[in-house]
Amino acid sequence: MSQMHQQTAGAAGSTCPGCEEPLESGDLFCGACGYDLSALPAGSDDHPTVAMNGSSPSSPEAAPDASSPGASSDASSEWPIAPEVDSSDMPVPVHLPTDLAGTDSAGSELAPDEYPLPAPAPAAAPAPGSGAQAEAEPADPRAALSDPTPPAGTKLCVACRSGRVDPDGYCENCGHAQPRERDHMEQELDTVAAVSDRGLRHHRNEDAFAISSAALPDGSPAVVAIVCDGVSSATRPDEASLAASRAANESLLDALPRGTHPQQAMHDAILSAADAVNALAAEPTQAREHSPHQNAPACTLVGSIIAGGLLVVGWVGDSRAYWVPDDRSGPTVRLTEDDSWAAQMVAAGLMNEAEAYADERAHAITGWLGADAYELEPHTASFKPDRAGVVVVCTDGLWNYAEAVEEMARAVPVDSAVRPLHSAQVLVGHALDGGGHDNVTVAILPFRVVPQGAGSA
Repeated sequence: MSQMHQQTAGAAGSTCPGCEEPLESGDLFCGACGYDLSALPAGSDDHPTVAMNGSSPSSPEAAPDASSPGASSDASSEWPIAPEVDSSDMPVPVHLPTDLAGTDSAGSELAPDEYPLPAPAPAAAPAPGSGAQAEAEPADPRAALSDPTPPAGTKLCVACRSGRVDPDGYCENCGHAQPRERDHMEQELDTVAAVSDRGLRHHRNEDAFAISSAALPDGSPAVVAIVCDGVSSATRPDEASLAASRAANESLLDALPRGTHPQQAMHDAILSAADAVNALAAEPTQAREHSPHQNAPACTLVGSIIAGGLLVVGWVGDSRAYWVPDDRSGPTVRLTEDDSWAAQMVAAGLMNEAEAYADERAHAITGWLGADAYELEPHTASFKPDRAGVVVVCTDGLWNYAEAVEEMARAVPVDSAVRPLHSAQVLVGHALDGGGHDNVTVAILPFRVVPQGAGSA
């Protein structure tokens, strides 16, 4: 319809630009609407001031008339005339989408890159033998905006999902501190499981655990669980607990297959753990300059071995081990005695247990693993249960919320023997629901009673 601008007044067979009624040759006014036909411009002088192809022509030669022979038939310039007319009774100018800002469905103005541009006309193929090279297709602008795929093994930020994590544990893009690997840990073997959590108040997890299994010389299994709690008032308590748990576990895995009695193996394992923590104190002088008033690295330790029908425990500090029978017909028993101020008061008959543990000094420990420990006294004990049950090995992050044995018995799920990992998860959840004031670590070891005569010919 753009060719309507090129008609001359009164041309035979033409129509009125106002009402589109047929016109007679020589008419100066439309007989239907009275449109002034003399106001129509001559075709040869019509040069649009609004470019139809996105660029303004500099001369009539640069923009040939669309109705003239040989004119370009580019479809992108054939925009319809708007039906409205302005105050001068002239048709409203036609614009390309790029000439005016668009609006979204709410009427807000769009930025230029928020609406699509007309697709460019396909380029003509070069003539054979001309040597002309086809222009390369423009690169996808989205490719320049997206980051390349990071190398395998690159750790990405858990917050923005795009920035890389630096060695200090912070995102290089948004600066978000990343969760530490030890904030929550779970591990399960066939007959033992453990869970450790940072808790709700501490900025890091200073607990550590190690679980494993080995074969005794006769081929029967031995199951091991070690739980350590870093002493927060000491320097690098998280390193101390990790070093102790690993050293004790490795010592047991070396001793038990050689036929060492489980109780002796536990005693030796505690000594090995103490050596590993003591070694942390032999740090460079310049490292000590940053914390000259702190104690040497230190931690507590509690461990359990189930082997040959025996239940063995060993400990230093105030981490604990509990025996919980499956049928709950027998009593739940605490298998360890704390190396703490409260325990000393009770042992000396100066306070009862309720009074001692209500005192603010109750959790001050009197025994630990570390270079500045007063005197290392590993505690070990052996038991021979007469029924099936589970051993709960834990830090004070749990037993602070189930201090009495009756409370611990209620907190332990009844199916712990067949679902040790689930049981450890439930107990960690019990501590978190109670407030989670401390790191909490729990290991569950099922104990199965072997019937008399089993395995005999």
